[in-house]
Order: sequence, then structure tokens, then C-alpha cells
Amino acid sequence: MKKQISSRYLFILAILLASSACSKFRRLERSEDWRQKYEAGQDYFKKKDYYHTAILFEQILPIVRGLPEGEKVEFYLAYCQYYQKTYLLASNQFKIFYETYGRSPLAEEAYFMYAYSLYTGSPDSQLDQKSSVEAMGAMQNFLNQFPGSQFNDKATEVVANCQQKLEQKEFNNANQYLKMRYYQAAIIAFGNFRKTFPDSKFMEEISYLKVLAQYKLAVQSIPSKQLERYTSTIEFYRELVDSFPASQYLKEAEKMYTASLNQINFIKSKNKNS
Repeated sequence: MKKQISSRYLFILAILLASSACSKFRRLERSEDWRQKYEAGQDYFKKKDYYHTAILFEQILPIVRGLPEGEKVEFYLAYCQYYQKTYLLASNQFKIFYETYGRSPLAEEAYFMYAYSLYTGSPDSQLDQKSSVEAMGAMQNFLNQFPGSQFNDKATEVVANCQQKLEQKEFNNANQYLKMRYYQAAIIAFGNFRKTFPDSKFMEEISYLKVLAQYKLAVQSIPSKQLERYTSTIEFYRELVDSFPASQYLKEAEKMYTASLNQINFIKSKNKNS
């Protein structure tokens, strides 16, 4: 019985406190004293209440713009958007801040957060990577502009992560052609991948898949094109062996190499006797 009374009391107390806090905020909203709203907004921000911070700061922004307080209001508003996970809005707000307050002590952090917000809002590698490209470019610009920044380690990590996402996306796209049996398109895509990402962790697998795609293309080709395409299979196999002499894919690739040699000899013999 005592526990029920205690729980009921705590519940009522919580409601009263919430109601009191709500009434206090409503009074702040209706107030015409922008300084009061400014101070309250900073307090809400410290308490990680970004929703109420944003409401108050958006109200006073037209008034404080151009004043010393305006700089902090715009900076905090950008962070409110970031912490509320509206990353694209946050990136735009941080960018505007940097462009407006380029000489501010907060400008460096704003530029970093502009790029970092783009990165945080970028999707997984399966989806369109436009924002990853933008984030990587923006973060590289940040590194060039602020070479001694406290954010450099994080910025370098972001560039590397974006690179990996782009590599994964391009690898998946190229491999998809192979799975769909568009072998000619797959060979071109694998070749483009190697040019774009020469240091990629996928290079060994790409080299093997290029052999596989070329071999399958040769097998399904009309007789007049088979000699040329089996010959290309052998060339791609040799590239794989030269680049990755201990590759895990050599055993499978060697089967296609041997089959291609046999087919070439057969075709040449057939052409000679015809």
C-alpha cells in the first residue's frame, strides 16, 4: 500500500514539474526580452535540450544578427540541427556561419562541422554516394586550409571512410554487371575501377573477376570473336599472376587459363584445316 502511494506521489510530482517547466518556457517564448531568451537558450543547450534552444534562438536571430551575440546564436543553431539529426540542414548552417564569420575563433570548427555533417548524413555504400563525395571534398579542403587543426585526425579518418564507401559502391556496381551476365560492361567497369582506385583493397579480387568476366564473355561469343576473347582472358590471367603471385584466386583462374589455351589451340587447328 505504501509503495502504491509513493509511486502515485512521484507520478504526480513529475507531472507538476513538467507542467511548471512547460509554463516557464511558454513565458520565455512570449517575452520581448531577447537577452532573457539568449541566456535561457544557452542554459537549454548546456542541458542538451536542443529542441527548446532552437525555438528560442530562431526567435531572436533576426534581432541579434550583427551583434556579438548573433555569432553564438547562429553557431548554436547549427549544432542544434546536427544533434537533432537533420544533418543536411546542419551542414548548410555551418557553411553559412563560416562564410559569414570567417574571422571568428569558431570558424575553423564550423568548417569542420560543415564537412562532418555531410559525412554523418551520407547513406550506406549501397545507396547514392553524392553526399560522400561532397563530404570528402569538403573535408580535404578543410585539411588543406587548416593543416594544424585539432580536428585533423578526425578529418583524415572521415576522408578515408568516404573513400572506402565510394570504393565499395563502385565495386558493387561493377560486380553487379557480372552477376547480371553483362560481361562486356563488367570488364569495362572493372578496368575503370582499377584506374580510379589503384590502391584499393579490392584490387586482387577485381583482377580475378576481370579474368572471370572475360572468360565467360569468350565462352558465349560467336565463333568469329572467340579467338580474340580467349586471348584476352590469357592476358588478364597473366596480369593477375604478375600483380598477385600468391593470390587466393589463382587456382580458379588457372582453370580458365588452361581452358582458354585449349580453345585457342582448337580454333587455330580448325582454321588451319578449313
